[in-house]
Amino acid sequence: MKPVTEIIKNKPIIGWLLFIVTIAIVFLVGLLASSIIERRAESVFVYTPQVEHGQFEPRNEVWGENFPREFQSFKETEDTSFRSMFNGSASIDMLEVDPRLVVLWAGYGFSKDYNQGRGHAYAIKDIQNTLRTGAPVDGEKSPMPNTCWTCKSPDVPRMMNEVGIAEFYKGTWEEKGHQIVNPIGCADCHDAKTMNLAISRPALIEAFERQGKDITKASHQEMRSLVCAQCHVEYYFDKKREPGVPYLTFPWDGGMSVEAMEKYYDKIEFSDWTHKLSKAPMLKAQHPGYEIHSTGIHAQRGVSCADCHMPYKSEGGQKFTDHHIQSPLNNVASSCQVCHREESDRLIRDVYERQQKIIQNRDVLEELIVRAHVEAKTAWEKGANEKQMQAILMDIRHAQWRWDYAAASHGASFHSPLEISRVIATGITTAQEARLKLARLLSDLGFNQEVPYPDISSKTKAQEYIGLPVEKLKAEKKVFKEKVIPQWLDQAMEREKTYNTKEL
Repeated sequence: MKPVTEIIKNKPIIGWLLFIVTIAIVFLVGLLASSIIERRAESVFVYTPQVEHGQFEPRNEVWGENFPREFQSFKETEDTSFRSMFNGSASIDMLEVDPRLVVLWAGYGFSKDYNQGRGHAYAIKDIQNTLRTGAPVDGEKSPMPNTCWTCKSPDVPRMMNEVGIAEFYKGTWEEKGHQIVNPIGCADCHDAKTMNLAISRPALIEAFERQGKDITKASHQEMRSLVCAQCHVEYYFDKKREPGVPYLTFPWDGGMSVEAMEKYYDKIEFSDWTHKLSKAPMLKAQHPGYEIHSTGIHAQRGVSCADCHMPYKSEGGQKFTDHHIQSPLNNVASSCQVCHREESDRLIRDVYERQQKIIQNRDVLEELIVRAHVEAKTAWEKGANEKQMQAILMDIRHAQWRWDYAAASHGASFHSPLEISRVIATGITTAQEARLKLARLLSDLGFNQEVPYPDISSKTKAQEYIGLPVEKLKAEKKVFKEKVIPQWLDQAMEREKTYNTKEL
């Protein structure tokens, strides 16, 4: 083969071509090097702390000074425009959508008011606005304890650090209204020094400890679900652990299945309330999202909550977690399609198909339980005694626990459709057993007719049926919002002026 110099000498055009190619390669390598240097410089600039603050700084905007991209995406949780087939980020009056809920929760706060939750940015406003927290004005007490603040704000770990865990839970909801003002945010899930994910709520740590587990040994991927599990779980207020304190507790000691938690509650004879119509000792499922997610295929494949609800995104040279916590259906490209190759329409259609089929059966269970409550009310009116009603009321309790376990865990029909289908099926069987026993008892009491079903075709009619003075409650709430909340905000503003932050 001839030397390159000889080839170029005989054919100068080849030399020019080699020269041009070399220049192009050098130019492209230079662009790459420039981009790398620029991105590194951008990285240093973006993550250079602007403010120094402590772990218990509750103001999200202060943390946002150091992490502007994450903070700006968090602010997008204020957007309430997304609506899916069943839920979304908009506030939906669920009692208006399904008035049967009023009867299911007769005698409990949820019969007054139950709205589909909005984004994390509204955590404080929504708990202030709901009728469930009452209208504590001029020394009046809220019907809810301070424990109800626990998952709403980074002011909570601040207060727990100041006064202690049990002392924080102690007392009624209005007592700490001026202290809890910042919505869910940075300090709830992050360590201020390292920005590593961290658990700030003691109930989750305590639940792990009772099971002999050390939560500090959880992997980073596990933590991307566990920080959510601080709040998106089933829980109850244990009034026996600390005298006079409704201590937040997770009923996981025997397991996290619907049966294991039911057994836990039955063993300690716990009930959230006594049903106004049937007099059954009821359980109110909170939002067992973590428990149900743990039984699903995504959890089994190592997918965390954040992978779908807070996927990674890139801006410039920065890759970071999107803190616009929302339904994956509003962000299919970054959530589902990272793993799944199907088109967006197909993926969304698959989710809706699962939801529709499961909710169809859940509605059957719901109807059965409503009728059981009404029939139990009739049995009492016809002279039934406690011994005759005992087994029936436990069936009603267990059936509604299964219904609520499925309904209160938003996304359950996607997170674990097989498990939720199973839970609903066992609930239907249990509810039918209750109604069969009621039919026999009513017959023994001399009542052989069909029990009249009330007109609960609207929220208003259902609330009238259970004797709830809603207009009075709304009027009282209006006074509370106009008179008390502005005072809370003024007090909070004065307090926060004293917080220590240092510009760097």
